[in-house]
Amino acid sequence: MYSVPADIPRIDAAHAARALLALDRALGGSKVLTAREACERYARDESETAPSAPHGVVLASSAEDVATTLRICEAHDVPVTPRAAGTGKTGGSVPVAGGVVLAVEGMNAIKEISREDLLVVCEPGVILAHLHAAVEAEGLFYPPDPNSLDTCALGGNVAENAGGPRAFKYGVTREYALAADAVLMSGARIRAGKRTVKGVTGYDVMATLCGSEGTLAVFTELTLRLIPKPPVVATLLALFSDVRACGAAVSGMVARGLVPRCLELVDEGAMVALRNNGAAIDERARAMLIIEVDGHGPLDGELARVGDACAAAKAVDVVVAQDEAQRARIWAARRSLSPAIRKLANFKLSEDVVVPRSRVGALLAACDRIRDETGVRMLTYGHAGDGNLHVNFLWNHDDEVPGVKQAIERCFHETLALGGTLSGEHGIGVLKAPYLHLEQSPELIALQKRIKAAFDPKGLLNPGKIFAADAPGSHRAC
Repeated sequence: MYSVPADIPRIDAAHAARALLALDRALGGSKVLTAREACERYARDESETAPSAPHGVVLASSAEDVATTLRICEAHDVPVTPRAAGTGKTGGSVPVAGGVVLAVEGMNAIKEISREDLLVVCEPGVILAHLHAAVEAEGLFYPPDPNSLDTCALGGNVAENAGGPRAFKYGVTREYALAADAVLMSGARIRAGKRTVKGVTGYDVMATLCGSEGTLAVFTELTLRLIPKPPVVATLLALFSDVRACGAAVSGMVARGLVPRCLELVDEGAMVALRNNGAAIDERARAMLIIEVDGHGPLDGELARVGDACAAAKAVDVVVAQDEAQRARIWAARRSLSPAIRKLANFKLSEDVVVPRSRVGALLAACDRIRDETGVRMLTYGHAGDGNLHVNFLWNHDDEVPGVKQAIERCFHETLALGGTLSGEHGIGVLKAPYLHLEQSPELIALQKRIKAAFDPKGLLNPGKIFAADAPGSHRAC
C-alpha cells in the first residue's frame, strides 16, 4: 500500500461539513452518508493507492442528484471524486483530497437496446457483464471486455477508455462511446456526442471525455455503439517452450493476415501463478497464448492458419476448446491471473505499458534484463495482439522498495524508447501522475491543464489525478 502524494492537500473537516449539511438538506439524509464506517467503504479502489476516506458520500440515483451535488460542492469549494464500481488500478476513484465521493453505482438502468440503430443507452452504474448479457440476448455485441467485466461499471469504463482482450480486433471503449449526458462541476448539464455513427459538428467533446478519468465531467447517461454478434467463436490454447516462441507465433499470425479477436500472452512467471492456482498446464510449457477467433461462417481455414503459425514457432501443443464449458475454463484461468499473481508476494504493482506490436519481443527482453540486473521479481502477461502488456513487480519487504522503484522507472524508459506509451487501459490516476512528463512535453501537459480548467475552473473535480504538481521525481506508488 502506498501513501498519497503530500502535494495533494486534504480539505479540512469543518469546511466539508458545511457542504454536507447543504447536500443533506437538498437530497435527503438517505442519500448523504457521513458515518465513518460508510465513508471508509469508499476510501480505496483496486489499486495500491493508500486508502483516503472522504468526508461524505452521495448516493446518486438520478442526473438531478449528480447536478445538485456538483453545484453545491462547487459553491462550497469542496472537492468531488466520481465513483462507479471502484475497480480502477491507478487510484482514479480514491478521494485523495477528501471531500465528497459522488457514487453513481445506483444509476444502473439499461434504458434502450436498439437493433435498428445498433446502440444501447444506459446509466453509468451498469455492470459491464450485465450489459454484455442483455445485448447478446438480442443478437448484438458490445466488444470491450476488461478482465474485471463481472464487477466494473460502464461509467468507469468510459472514463478510463477501457480495453480488454478483444481490443486487438475490435478496438477499445472510445470506438463504441457515441454520446453521453454529463454534468460539469458547476452543475451545468451537457450532451456530448451524437446518436449517429457519423457526425462532425464542432469539437469531438465525447472523445475528450472518454479517457478523462473523471476529471472533466460526471456521466449520467451513455449511448454506446453495438455490432451484430458473431455467431461462431473458437478458442485455442497454444503452449510454447519460452516466451520468445510466443512472440514468433504472434508475428507469424500477423504475417498470415490473421486478426484474432483475442491474442493473450502469459510468460513463465505468470504461468507459475496459474499452476499454483490449480490450472493443469503441461509442465513442458514455459509460456502460452490464448487465441480466439470469431466470424459468421465456418472457421476451419482460419484455425488452420493459426495452427500453422504456432507450429512454425515450434509450439509444444495447441488445443482447441471443444465446447463452451472448455472455453469458459480457459478464460476463467486468464481472468484469475491478477489475483493469482497477488498470492505470490506481499506486494504487487502492475504496469499496463504498450509498445508497437512488432516490438513486444523487445519489451519482453528488456524486462528480462531489468529483472536480472535489479533482482526484482517481474512477470508479464497481457494483450500481445495490440502490444499492451501487464508487467508485474513483486516484493515482500520494505527494504526491496528502492530496487522496485528502479525497475519500474527503467521499464517506463524502455517502453518509451520502443515507441510505446505508459498506459494502455488503466489510466494515469494518482500512481502514474509523476511520470506523465516522461512521455508528454511540457507544452502538451500545459494544454491539457488548460482544457481541465475550461471544464472545471476551480480544480475541484477528481483532484490529484493525471497531473502531478511536481512532475519530475520518483514513482509515487513505491
